[in-house]
Amino acid sequence: MSDSAIQDVAGLQTTEGNHRENYLTRGTGAYRRASLALFLSGFATFSLLYCVQPLLPIFSQEFAVSPAESSLALSLSTGFLAIAIVCAAAVSEGLSRRSLMSISLVGAALLTIATAFAPNWHLMLVIRALQGFVLGGVPAVAMAYLAEEIDPRGLGATMGLYVGGTAFGGMSGRVLTGIFAEYLSWRPALFLIGAIGLAAAIGFIALLPPSRNFVRRAGFDPQFHLKAWFGHLSNPALPFIFAIAFFAMGSFVTIYNYAGFRLVAPPYELNQTELGLIFTVYLFGIGASSVGGILGDRLGHFTVLLGGIVIIAAGCALTLSASLPLIILGIILLTSGFFMSHSVASGLVGKLAAGTKGHASSLYMLAYYVGSSVMGSAGGWFWAMGGWAAVVIFTVTMMAFALLSALAARRLARRPS
Repeated sequence: MSDSAIQDVAGLQTTEGNHRENYLTRGTGAYRRASLALFLSGFATFSLLYCVQPLLPIFSQEFAVSPAESSLALSLSTGFLAIAIVCAAAVSEGLSRRSLMSISLVGAALLTIATAFAPNWHLMLVIRALQGFVLGGVPAVAMAYLAEEIDPRGLGATMGLYVGGTAFGGMSGRVLTGIFAEYLSWRPALFLIGAIGLAAAIGFIALLPPSRNFVRRAGFDPQFHLKAWFGHLSNPALPFIFAIAFFAMGSFVTIYNYAGFRLVAPPYELNQTELGLIFTVYLFGIGASSVGGILGDRLGHFTVLLGGIVIIAAGCALTLSASLPLIILGIILLTSGFFMSHSVASGLVGKLAAGTKGHASSLYMLAYYVGSSVMGSAGGWFWAMGGWAAVVIFTVTMMAFALLSALAARRLARRPS
């Protein structure tokens, strides 16, 4: 099935009364409010989730733990987030998607504030794990909301805007935390990031229009949810899209987790502000996610997806240089390729899934965050055993598997139905 045929199928979904769904279309006030609200949700989710990443070297010293152990402050959050996403997808079929996302954003912001007062390492990890679980109500549900409410003809561009919000949040959380930690110490830094996340959550609640096309299911039917998940896993192409999410996110988080340990050490010896400012390369991710979505709609989603994966691998390899400007350029390429790939791959999930799009999105996000959690921590073993060269070999190998998965998904998606 071609990309255009896939899009046509997505556009032919109808309501129970056999009438065309009341999609949000470009140029309307509701569309603009929904776009801004989903941007804020992506911003809040990723700023709260990844604000600890530039603090990992500080945690290693403050709490006397190894680099791999310090990465648990992030990996536990993403791991519990992966579990929660599956649960949230099931729960969201019987609850308002808007309400579930609102509760998740507010709860995660309050828990981030609580981490600023954690008296020891183990309680810090408990709070971060709980925060990841609470955040599970946002990513898969947000993707399902977009797939249900946005006109399929512009879904790629809108998904790119949402992913751009996640990029902006990931950048802001890292950069601002680094700057705050440099001048105020890490505890006030986390408190301020939590307060910013809370403000974004309030904005999201005020802006997001209620669902127009969501049909609530009464009660909780485990058999229905299991059937939906296994149905998507039986789709020939979708499991390979999920594999791309796993490997791409694993590579991305591994590089970002351990680049800080490399750059605060000789010969670079960057301080927290300088280290945090490197994360401004997320600006390239914001642009790449939007461009990737638009190009996917115009040139073909798999063509753009393959290009993004190659760019990720090239960026990882370039960080092997001893030159700081070339290392930063490598991180820019990695970031741009990652967000381009993620924007296109997440859009493909909505197009390839036949019904129950929330369940399909939850499986994609499950793979995405399991990759972050498992591979992000495993990268610490490679760092300990072979330094940065071993980390790069690890990430490039993952991207080779992602490329093979993309080629397989393209071939299977184009088979006649």
